[in-house]
Amino acid sequence: MNANFASWHDRDMRELAAELIGKGAGWRTLMRELAIPMTTAKNWVKSCRAVGSEVFLNMGSSHRSYDYETKLSAARDHVEGGMSKPDVMKKYGIASLSPLNSWVRKYREGGPEALRPKPKGRPPGSASSAKPKTVEQELAEENRRLRAEVAYLKKLRALEAAKRARGRNAR
Repeated sequence: MNANFASWHDRDMRELAAELIGKGAGWRTLMRELAIPMTTAKNWVKSCRAVGSEVFLNMGSSHRSYDYETKLSAARDHVEGGMSKPDVMKKYGIASLSPLNSWVRKYREGGPEALRPKPKGRPPGSASSAKPKTVEQELAEENRRLRAEVAYLKKLRALEAAKRARGRNAR
């Protein structure tokens, strides 16, 4: 295995892989010739054959996001339509197998709604300053705080007194 992990995914390595795959090489040849792990070689062969060498060469250069309709159609085509994953990748221009696997899993577990985008950030109304407190509420809150403080100080004094008493008895 190649010790330089970064070189597995750089453009030059991908170009060599695309060239070999274009000549009909399989994952074993890629693994041997480029000294890359088996899973990487298999994924590269699948991706390059599914989306073409141009898309394959640009994979990893930026994070690509897909809209809800593309995710849903791709998952449906595979799960319900029986289309192979490489065919789905080619049809929708999906550059990597990872997102497709995730969409298929989510679709099987939760249906179309599982692929809907999740809202970002905190839900509305989660802030504690929903409405101003009344004078009575503020006084009750201060009263609770002061009672807790007094109880804490009493406990502290009792612990200090017990500590001093033990010190006197030790003599």
